[in-house]
Amino acid sequence: MRVPAWRRAAAVTAVVLGAAAVASACGDGGEGAAARDAADAPRQTTSTATPTLNPDDFTTTIDNPYLPLEPGTRFTYENAAEDDTEEDTERVVVEVTDRTREVMGITTVVVRDTVTVDGETVRESRDWFAQDSTGNVWYFGEETRELENGEVTSTEGSWEAGEDGAHPGIVMPADPRVGAVYPQENAPGVAEDTAEVLSRDESVEVPYGSFDNVVQTKDYTPLEPDMVEHKYYAEGVGLVLEEEVEGGDDRLELVSVERP
Repeated sequence: MRVPAWRRAAAVTAVVLGAAAVASACGDGGEGAAARDAADAPRQTTSTATPTLNPDDFTTTIDNPYLPLEPGTRFTYENAAEDDTEEDTERVVVEVTDRTREVMGITTVVVRDTVTVDGETVRESRDWFAQDSTGNVWYFGEETRELENGEVTSTEGSWEAGEDGAHPGIVMPADPRVGAVYPQENAPGVAEDTAEVLSRDESVEVPYGSFDNVVQTKDYTPLEPDMVEHKYYAEGVGLVLEEEVEGGDDRLELVSVERP
C-alpha cells in the first residue's frame, strides 16, 4: 500500500541513530545543537537507548526547501500504475494540520494522511515532525489505522520515538548531499527506514508540473528486503514523485497542492 515518501522510506537494521548517520545527514560540520547532541550519544549495539535531544533546538516552523510543511497545505498524490478511471484510482491526501503533539518533550507538527482505493478509505495516519535549528526535518512517529468497510482492522505500523526502543530519525537533511545515508524511522520490527541521496539535479514531470534540480533518494528497509523505491523532492514543493524500482511498479505522482 502506498503512503507518502517522507513516511514510507527505508531502513537501517535494529541499531542506530549514531554519530556517523547523523553527521552524514547534516553534512560536514555546522550541525545544530540537536544534531550535535544526537551525534555525541554513544553508538548502540541494540536499539534500547534514545539519543538526547534538546527541545530548545526544535521548532514547528518546517521550512526546509525540500520538505516544507506549512499548516493548511494539502498535497494530493495518485498512483499512475493503477487504472486511470476515477473509481479505480488509488489516492493519497496529505494535510499539514495546525495541531501539535509533544514527543520526547519536543513539540511536533501533526500531519494527517489518508489513503483511498476505489473511493474507500483504507488507511489513515497522524505523523509527527519538527525541524531543528540547522534545518533538518525530524520524524518522531505516527499513529496509523488500517480500515476495511469503515472498520479499523489494524494499528500495525504505529510507533513513537522514545517508546519501546524507538528513535527519531531525520526525514530530510538541511543539506541533502549526494552520498549521504540517513535513518528516517528506527522502531525495531515496526518501522526501520533509511534513505540515500543519489542526485540533486534530476528533472521530473508529474501532473502538478515539471521540475528541475530535483533531489533523488533511494529508499529501502530490511522489513521489506525485496523492495527499493526512488523518491524525488522539488525545491519549494517537497515530494513530487515516488516510484518502485524493485519489488513492484507503483508510481505515486503529485497531482495537486492547495495552500493556505
